[in-house]
Amino acid sequence: MAEVLVLVDHVDGAVRKPTLELLTLARRIGDPVAVALGAGAEATAGVLGEHGAVKVLTADAPEFADYLVVPKVDALQAAFDAVGPVAVLVVSSAEGKEIAARLALRTGSGIITDATDLEAGEQGPVATQAAFAASYTTKSRVSKGVPVITVKPNSAPVEPAAAAGTVEALSVSFSDGATGTKVTSRTPRESTGRPELTEAAIVVSGGRGVNGAENFPLIEALADSLGAAVGASRAAVDAGWYPHTSQVGQTGKSVSPQLYIASGISGAIQHRAGMQTSKTIVAVNKDAEAPIFDLVDYGVVGDLFTVVPQLTEEINTRKG
Repeated sequence: MAEVLVLVDHVDGAVRKPTLELLTLARRIGDPVAVALGAGAEATAGVLGEHGAVKVLTADAPEFADYLVVPKVDALQAAFDAVGPVAVLVVSSAEGKEIAARLALRTGSGIITDATDLEAGEQGPVATQAAFAASYTTKSRVSKGVPVITVKPNSAPVEPAAAAGTVEALSVSFSDGATGTKVTSRTPRESTGRPELTEAAIVVSGGRGVNGAENFPLIEALADSLGAAVGASRAAVDAGWYPHTSQVGQTGKSVSPQLYIASGISGAIQHRAGMQTSKTIVAVNKDAEAPIFDLVDYGVVGDLFTVVPQLTEEINTRKG
C-alpha cells in the first residue's frame, strides 16, 4: 500500500494526542510512516507503532532545538524524497502550518490547511474543511503534486492499530536557511494543570456576560470539574479579564473539542469561527435572542451566575 508521511508532534519523546489522531486518518489512505525529530525521537517509536505507524524515521541534531522551523522542513523534505508518499499530514498548529506551507512550496504541491476530516478518493485524498467563518463545510482535494494537509486537533478518534513501528535513521542535510533564525532563550509556560486549549476534548469559555476578571473563577471551576480547558471570547480578553492565549475565535485560537460550553457569550461570527466545528455545543445566556442559540445543540436561557455554579455542583456530586 502507498505510504503517508505523518510529522510527529512530541516533547522529549512523549507523543501528543493530535499526532495519534493523524495516524488514524493516515490509515484511511495508506500506510503511515511517522517522522520524529529532535530529542527523544527514538522513544516515540513504541506508541507510534501501537497506533499504526509501519515505520518511524528519526533524526536528532542541535539544529532542531536551536533554530526555528527550517531544520524541520529540511528533515521532512528528506523524508519526502526518501519515501515518495501519497500525502503528508501535519498537525494544524502555528508551527505545523508554516512547516507544511514551506514543504508544499519546495515540492511544488498543493496544500490544504485546518482540515477536520480526511477520506480516500479516486483522485487522491479528500479533506473536509470549514469555510467562511465556519458558515460552510467544503470538501477539497489537491490537484497538483503530493497533498500536504494540516489537520485540526480533535478531528479524529485515537484508534490503536498495532503495526511494525520499525525505527530507521533519517539522513538530513540542512540548507543554508536552516540557521537563519536562532532561538536565544526559552521561558517555560506557566502550567495551569489544565489541558492545552487547542487539544482539549472539552472547553469551557466565558464572555462579556462574565462581567469581570473576578468572576472567571466560576468558569474555571466548571472547567476543572470536567477536566476541561478554559477559553474566553475576544470581548473578555480585550477587557483584560483573561489572557489572550486563551482567546477563542477568528483572531484567537480555533478549537474543535468533543464538548464546547459557552457561558455569557453572545455568539458573534468572529467567535463562532473559532469553535463552530466542536462536536457538541452548549450555551448559557440570559438573552434568549442571542445568536449563539442558532448554533448550539443544547441551550440554557438563564443567568450564568446561577446556572454555572449549579452545573459545577451537580457534576462534582455525580463524580463524588
